[in-house]
Amino acid sequence: MKLALESTIITHGLPYPRNIEVAFLLEETVRGEGCEPQTIAVIDGKVKVGLSHEDIETLARHPDVLKAGVRELPIVLAQKKWASTTVSATMRIGSQSGIPVFSTGGIGGVHPGSWDVSQDILELSRTSLVVVSAGPKAILDLNGTYEMLETFGVTVVGYQTDEMPAFYTRGCGIPIPRVDSPEEIAEIYCRAQDLKLPGALLVFNPIPAEYEIPESAIQEWRDQSLKDLQEAGVSGKGVTPFLLAKMAEYSDGKTIISNIQLVINNVRLGCRIARALEKA
Repeated sequence: MKLALESTIITHGLPYPRNIEVAFLLEETVRGEGCEPQTIAVIDGKVKVGLSHEDIETLARHPDVLKAGVRELPIVLAQKKWASTTVSATMRIGSQSGIPVFSTGGIGGVHPGSWDVSQDILELSRTSLVVVSAGPKAILDLNGTYEMLETFGVTVVGYQTDEMPAFYTRGCGIPIPRVDSPEEIAEIYCRAQDLKLPGALLVFNPIPAEYEIPESAIQEWRDQSLKDLQEAGVSGKGVTPFLLAKMAEYSDGKTIISNIQLVINNVRLGCRIARALEKA
């Protein structure tokens, strides 16, 4: 049983050396749940599914690692670059490698007040696998992101919750269908396969309650970070890493601790879903 893991958390999600520590911790967590970790990245222009410790350490230290979604993959491969894979690229590579479950932190979505919409949304609508996430990233337009998921026909369920989680918070008031066991998730995915539906089954798994951050605090840090973003003139793929780094700064590191714990939580659930799929 294999579980796909993205590599952007190593290169753009966490500061060094915390990024290496967390990458190894996630892989150890997967093994502890009886599964095989498959961290995905582009190494010297070649897709690699399942990274060595040396690969992870080089990714974490490498000064020129790019951040590749699906549309950037052919470029980084042709130019023989090093690149971490975002949610969209990890989904595509994982699915093509026969890995049915992928655990991540938060999905990309609709940025407030702009036409900036993540590739993750489109990829969730066309690539078949189970994706476990703690909700859209906290910097996003939550209503807009959920509406976009609905428009693109992405099947969404909440694990032991009746509302969509919002990354650092366990709920945002948007109702979603509830499931209560990994076996139920596996059954839904199997029925989607029977129907030959093209997209992912997106499982929203709320952050553990002890690591939740109040929405009022998130809103304050997000607003400050967005103001800094406008002043800095950052755009494109630099937006999300910039905002997450600023929120970590304003929260005195609280968002980093919560981020790590929610990913661990998603990895554990992903492994349980993978085991349930083996028996389905």
